Amino acid sequence: MRIPESDQESAHSVSLDSAPQAGPSSLGLDGPGPSNGHTNGNGFTLPSTNGFTNGAGVVGNGVQKHGKSVAKVSLLGTALYADGSYVDREEFVRLVIQSLRDVGYIESAATLEAESGYTMEAPEVSQFRQYILEASWSDAEDALTRLGVTDSDGLWVCYHLCIGSVPYVFRYQEAKFFIGQQKYLELLEAGKTTLALQVLRNELAPLNVAQDQLHFLSGLMMCSDPTDLRQRAEWDGASGTSRRELLTVLQRYVPASIMIPQRRFSTLLQQAQSHQRQQCVYHNSPLDSKAFSLYEDHQCDKDVFPGTTTAILDVHVNEVWNIEWSHDGSYLASASKDKTAIIWRIDDPSIRDYTAKFVLRDHSFPVGCLAWSLDDSILLTGADNEIRMWNTKTGVCTLVLDSQHGHQETVAALSWLPDGSGFISGGLDRRIILWDAEGNFKDSWGETAIRVTDLAITPDLTRVVAVGIHYLYDLATKQTELSFPLEGELSSVKISRDSRYALVNRTQNEIYLYDLHSGRLARKFAGQRQGKHVIRSCFGGIDGNFVVSGSEDGNVYVWQCDTGILLETLPGHGEGSVNSVAWNPTNERMFATCSDDHTIRIWEAPLRESGSRVTNRSSSNGKGKTRQQSNGDGVDFDSAFGAWVDG
Repeated sequence: MRIPESDQESAHSVSLDSAPQAGPSSLGLDGPGPSNGHTNGNGFTLPSTNGFTNGAGVVGNGVQKHGKSVAKVSLLGTALYADGSYVDREEFVRLVIQSLRDVGYIESAATLEAESGYTMEAPEVSQFRQYILEASWSDAEDALTRLGVTDSDGLWVCYHLCIGSVPYVFRYQEAKFFIGQQKYLELLEAGKTTLALQVLRNELAPLNVAQDQLHFLSGLMMCSDPTDLRQRAEWDGASGTSRRELLTVLQRYVPASIMIPQRRFSTLLQQAQSHQRQQCVYHNSPLDSKAFSLYEDHQCDKDVFPGTTTAILDVHVNEVWNIEWSHDGSYLASASKDKTAIIWRIDDPSIRDYTAKFVLRDHSFPVGCLAWSLDDSILLTGADNEIRMWNTKTGVCTLVLDSQHGHQETVAALSWLPDGSGFISGGLDRRIILWDAEGNFKDSWGETAIRVTDLAITPDLTRVVAVGIHYLYDLATKQTELSFPLEGELSSVKISRDSRYALVNRTQNEIYLYDLHSGRLARKFAGQRQGKHVIRSCFGGIDGNFVVSGSEDGNVYVWQCDTGILLETLPGHGEGSVNSVAWNPTNERMFATCSDDHTIRIWEAPLRESGSRVTNRSSSNGKGKTRQQSNGDGVDFDSAFGAWVDG
């Protein structure tokens, strides 16, 4: 938005020696100031301004700075640079002015307005913001027309509103609805029910709003007090942030060239960072100023990727089938065909010294699955149809779950509820059972359509995703919400942190990434080998941008999650399958794998001069030292799962 030439040649000026105050651009300018007619590229005729008015005069056409006037600089063309740059100079400068004001450089912003001849925005925009913040609703509605939001302009804007859990899509002039809704809610909050009813009948109803929405709003009149109103409407009141949130909504109805979105420059920089992160195939750095500098493009060093074995845990005497980190990342639990589970402790993180703290020996059958409670005080283990609860501080089995209400066949999966209130088990007997935190039976899904080989609960506590023969089920409230007919057997599932994606292993050399929101296949990951064994993959990295899996060829495979590109094939394990992978939840540069070769490997970045040492150490109290051979009378977990492989 340019300052008119008549203003640029004016003699008006002002000293800005008074202490400037930082303020968000959403508060607009300090006053309307003198204006001249201006037409922008969108066809809207708006008064223009020199920028910023205070009690001393007008800033913009020339600034008295320590006795010197800042003159306008005339540049050729409209591009930011003369070498064919596609960045528009006016847009760039106006965003810089907005950013300067946001962080508190008020004098610098005013000086830039004067030197460039561009002003951040017209006074009508500032007035409109003030009308909303001061609850001048009639003035705000009138200002909408002056800002170009009129029927004749044909401006169509979509906005998804969900208030009171009733979603609607509003278009075009319904900016007035949002203003009227805020007015209505504030009147109710103030106890002015009669006036609120008039707004509902005379201002909101004529806008052709969906009847369900009007019924919801009218029902708010029955609220017992303001607190009840705010709670039911999911609205924080006139004294909260609701008016500023309303401004954010209304922003969508005004051309961005007139009303610049808040912190627009920051948004562009964040988008640039996001793009650079997506282009960085080994990205595993935090989103902070050290990892992302504006001075250079971001690129993670491949050398810091955890692709080197820094510890080999060699205590189990048979195949290791499953591993799980504690939530605090200090302990690792492993489950083995040797009928034991082991709780490993990191004794000294600086030298990666691992100790087999407890060897849990009371199982009658090979151990196939395990799960840590939310506070890491309990470890669940599943062996055949038996579920045990262990005190992780003492290594003592505190409970064997009720067999009367439990599984009749092999327990294939255990998962704690994200709120810690209990856990769910799934088995080859087609049952999914809900238990409370003490191990008491609560409920059962009954017989499902699949022999459950694995399950996971979404972090938002809305869904249980269970996998089995030929199907992927997304279960909510014990009902089948989605099902995906697939070829081959599904052996494991993991859920992304945002509850959107399910990572599913399939016994046909592919791993699937399913979008639980759309019910569609998002991506495939190929390269690893899986024909008949249960192999468990996982998400990894600082923001889940890696997919890691074991393989029947004894290697570990790593893909970039966003693209499906195979990044690493890591050898090291002996003969047999690498059965499970677990990424440390508190250390984005560490994961563990377990194998048929009886070992667990810890993977980190390559060792530095002062780095870690490889250790095979077991606990000093002797637990786990004896390499006792299995007596062979237990049920082979592979044989147990052979039932579902055979159908």
